[in-house]
Amino acid sequence: MRFQKICVLGLGYIGLPTASTFASHGVQVIGVDVNPLVTDSLKQGELHIYEPGLRTVVQAAIRSGNLTIQCCPAEADAFIIAVPTPFKEEKKADLSYVISAAESIVPHLRRGNLVVLESTSPPRTTADVVQPILERSGLKAGADFHLAYSPERVLPGQILRELIENARVIGGIDAASAQAGRDMYGIFVRGEIILTDATTAEMVKVMENTYRDVNIAIANEFARLADRFGVDVWEAIALANRHPRVRILNPGPGVGGHCISVDPWFLVEAAPDLAQLIRTARTVNDTQPHFVVDLVRRALGGKLEGKRIAALGLSYKPDVDDLRESPAIEICHLLQAAGAEVWAHEPFKPDAQVTGVKTAAVLGEILDEADALLLLVGHSKLRGLDPVELAQLTKARVVVDCVNAWDEKNWTHNGFHVYRLGVGF
Repeated sequence: MRFQKICVLGLGYIGLPTASTFASHGVQVIGVDVNPLVTDSLKQGELHIYEPGLRTVVQAAIRSGNLTIQCCPAEADAFIIAVPTPFKEEKKADLSYVISAAESIVPHLRRGNLVVLESTSPPRTTADVVQPILERSGLKAGADFHLAYSPERVLPGQILRELIENARVIGGIDAASAQAGRDMYGIFVRGEIILTDATTAEMVKVMENTYRDVNIAIANEFARLADRFGVDVWEAIALANRHPRVRILNPGPGVGGHCISVDPWFLVEAAPDLAQLIRTARTVNDTQPHFVVDLVRRALGGKLEGKRIAALGLSYKPDVDDLRESPAIEICHLLQAAGAEVWAHEPFKPDAQVTGVKTAAVLGEILDEADALLLLVGHSKLRGLDPVELAQLTKARVVVDCVNAWDEKNWTHNGFHVYRLGVGF
């Protein structure tokens, strides 16, 4: 199949790079988002998200005329749904954005079109949720139009490269739909394109992130055990990883982002009687922020009430501006609930506004009256902080390092008392 016009619904961390990449390869792309703040900023050449290199690609795509931004879909050869799939309070998938996007396509769906769901979803969403909605058009999936699921598999900070180079899994509701998806993504994908059925492709996506979540959970549990046993977990992991068949991940303050912290719950929701290990791993990682708060309390002599804490980093992982499901933010909220006053700085999003958390665009603004420094994210900008300089900027001499970023001997030599996650004291 040939695709001259593609409509991408959802211009977030996946939809916008996907739309601009297609446009940069000569395809006419309609980028759709229901948030007027997003569409207005993009029309003015401004981006609402940070991703290295993305601004240049988006601006070039818009200037070329290949990428147009609007609030509603229009007729196209293919439609890509790349909207959020968060979970509800009860840890069940919220498919309202997917449903709304599918419904908005119905008036524009024509024979021979391709519709691809990219949003991470519980298995059978494509067949049981999206397909019936699209068939309200009077057209039948497989017979009149193609329908497929193709999960994004990219790493924030490297999205533009990985969109092109990573292997792409495309699952169709029938073989012809999968082949149509291969024809479309083949416009720019240089990695291997593997065809399967839609439900298998959905399962692959949640399996990948669940695998990561379970492995992070065991690392976080090792950190808790090391803390109790008086062991340095970072040394222990390094030694264990010298075994040729062992590769333990690093622990941290928790698991965040819109994938690893969310997707495993889709499997728990779909099969609660079977997903026992997955549920336990989620519980470990979801409670890791509470362990960090207890660590800070112990570092401050057992008391948080009235203490001012400078929290360094708010994103869910290093060197990105993505705050979604961030354990750092959860820790800030828990500290405040325990009576501490928290000031936070996020170097990749200096203007970040977080409900209930005081933020500052400049690091120095949160240091002056702090009683403790709490490193929550291993941003390169924060890893490189000089203890000599910081000693001049703050009276705080208690440092809690949750990512093993700072050299303990160096900081101790310069007058700080250093407490590290996973190191008993």
